[in-house]
Amino acid sequence: MFSHFKKFDWILISAVLILCLVSILELWSIDAGNQTQSLTPEGAAVGGQASNFFIKQVLFIGVGLVAMFLFSFLDCRIFRNYPSWLIVLYLILLVVLAAVLFFGRRIHGTIGWFKISGLSFAPVELAKLIIILILAKYFSARHAEVYRARHIIASGIYAFLPTGLVLLQPDLGSALVLAAIWLGIVLLSGMKKRHLLIVVLAAILIFLTAWFSVLKNYQKERILTILNPAKDPLGYSYNLIQSKIAIGSGGLWGKGLGHGSQGQLNFLPEKHNDFIFALYAEEWGLVGVMFLLVIYALFFYRLIRLILLSTNNFFRLFIAGTVVMIFAHLAINIGMNLGLVPITGISLPFLSYGGSNLLINFVALGIIQNIAVQIKEGVVLVKEG
Repeated sequence: MFSHFKKFDWILISAVLILCLVSILELWSIDAGNQTQSLTPEGAAVGGQASNFFIKQVLFIGVGLVAMFLFSFLDCRIFRNYPSWLIVLYLILLVVLAAVLFFGRRIHGTIGWFKISGLSFAPVELAKLIIILILAKYFSARHAEVYRARHIIASGIYAFLPTGLVLLQPDLGSALVLAAIWLGIVLLSGMKKRHLLIVVLAAILIFLTAWFSVLKNYQKERILTILNPAKDPLGYSYNLIQSKIAIGSGGLWGKGLGHGSQGQLNFLPEKHNDFIFALYAEEWGLVGVMFLLVIYALFFYRLIRLILLSTNNFFRLFIAGTVVMIFAHLAINIGMNLGLVPITGISLPFLSYGGSNLLINFVALGIIQNIAVQIKEGVVLVKEG
């Protein structure tokens, strides 16, 4: 077992642990601020609401680390050599995504969570991992003829079915992440320029269809808010305005942990999840933001390094799909905090509060650690085509 752990990419794990530590500190800051506001000297409840984000996030991270170590022992070649298991998982996924539309819990207008014994789980997070596995398997088995249009169409169907169900929730942000995963893997596998043009035109058509028949009014307003943030400062634009104020008020060095006015006085909404980046920027400033981006850059560098060291297409495509998934989350979350993209409820990887996305990210890292071990052992897939 020691020799197994010794072959891990510990620099990659260290980067993740630093991000998790930042998450714990920020959630502790939120809990401390809410507790301070919730009680007067006489003990009467006022202002904010007491929360226990810190404790729950520590538990989530602990469970995630255990899952990562467990999956590191699972030989990821079984996904490549025994595709029937993937097909079964994919079909179960479609059933679960359909079931959540009828039996799921509605949060902020989106029906995307199952609540069991006080815990909520979003099946769309599992969908991201399964889509990565399906596409990595599909294209690694067809690497010699991936340029053919029929493979683009077939892989698109694999991705479109769960994406369509996610849009019905409606969860635009996760649908965009699923689409990004598919497009990223297809581009890395090899795509002709004319096929790329067709994909772009299809994406425009799908967006227009979603705009007129799927998206709710509040989602359209969030998109339009990007064009005119001052249109409704106390309504749809409120979150964006408060996020920008929080980021700008952090200055160079920040106001210090637990001392951000926008965050601690509860002007900043969803500061534990969607807008944790704005909270962090307010408390740690530009220097802290640069440090955070350096850690993310180190994280992606280690993943790209493993792609270059991988001995087969399945390994490469799975890691690449994970890179696309996490980068899409990062870009969308920071973009919506800065007002560059619509607010879609996408979490910041390893920082935002919550167990679903965190757990799936750790499971993906567990599979990647198994790949890292196999790379150091010089293992190669028996059959590639």
